[in-house]
Amino acid sequence: MDQRNALVAEWLKRERPVAELSREYGISRKTAHKWLKRFQEHGRAGLTERSRAPHHSPQAIDERTAAAIIAEREKRPRWGARKIRQSLERQKPEAEWPAASSIGELLKREGLIQARRTRRKTPPYTEPLAHATAPNQVWCADFKGWFYCGDGVRCDPFTVTDAWSRYLLRCRATEKTDGPHVRAVMEAVFREYGLPEAIRTDNGSPFASRAPGGLSRLSMWWLQLGIRHERIEPGCPQQNGRHERMHRTLKQETASPPAATRSRQQQAFLDFERLYNEQRPHEALEGKTPAELYVGSARCYPARLPELEYPRGVHLRRISQQGSLKWRSERTFLSEVLARQRVGLLETEEEFFEVYYGPLLIGWFDGRAHLFEPERPRPRSRRKVTTV
Repeated sequence: MDQRNALVAEWLKRERPVAELSREYGISRKTAHKWLKRFQEHGRAGLTERSRAPHHSPQAIDERTAAAIIAEREKRPRWGARKIRQSLERQKPEAEWPAASSIGELLKREGLIQARRTRRKTPPYTEPLAHATAPNQVWCADFKGWFYCGDGVRCDPFTVTDAWSRYLLRCRATEKTDGPHVRAVMEAVFREYGLPEAIRTDNGSPFASRAPGGLSRLSMWWLQLGIRHERIEPGCPQQNGRHERMHRTLKQETASPPAATRSRQQQAFLDFERLYNEQRPHEALEGKTPAELYVGSARCYPARLPELEYPRGVHLRRISQQGSLKWRSERTFLSEVLARQRVGLLETEEEFFEVYYGPLLIGWFDGRAHLFEPERPRPRSRRKVTTV
């Protein structure tokens, strides 16, 4: 703007031609004449920048079409842009309706679409899933989809299988799908069959949570027992395909139709366990039954829950009941799930630590800023230290 004012001031002196002024200011003669013309027509106000938007867009939605789209949305407030477009095409197939993306933009401008609230998700499991080559290397656990028994009582079957032998370790109808009920079933399985090396589940409750590392009370108990918790990717049930295939057979054999009561349904589950393990041959096992291949684990369930092990050089800190970590007399919140648990801080840079819960990396802690991040932060800039 200052250069345009200077150009006009020099031009008003009538001492030099426009061509010379253009060379001095590094612009073309066409550009110089443009600004001088705007000054002559509008004065100093003509030297300001104008909008570059076109005065007319042939692709813009006309008023009649926009009114029809808005009216359809008001009649069907839960319909999205694609459904609205399809409905309008059925009503008036001869008309040319805008693309679904343009309809969506129109609805946004009119305030007819509310942005979805961002939902916190369980942190993804980043380690590769283990391939089972022997019994008890990987167990699979999950809830089969719930259903109602004949008396209207809800039934939630919880199942545990050995990934290698397909042996059905448990099928129990739990009263609730929470951590305490699942833990009670798992504890009975551990006492009977021993401990596996890993347990594979999905990312739902009670197996995982939105806490750092996806930890839940149940998965923390498994880690304390020395069991690695594997989680499949969200929306990828094929990563637990053997267990899902068992669920399909379970539904066909025991819940089509469901039993009259939950106790009778549980008896059907017990009968299915014996049939599935001891009588039903599996093609993937070359015609053998799971009972012919499965043997219990050599790792027995301990009488006392052991403490988590950490390597030497790790700073151990006890998390408060409110879920905060104390460092240098200041507290930083981690998660309420970790209340009264010990975590290990492994220093990777000066005052910068990796945070572990046993063998599991759950986040990063900046001791200077007293900041905890469950996702790997960007490399921080190194501070320069000046000595006087």
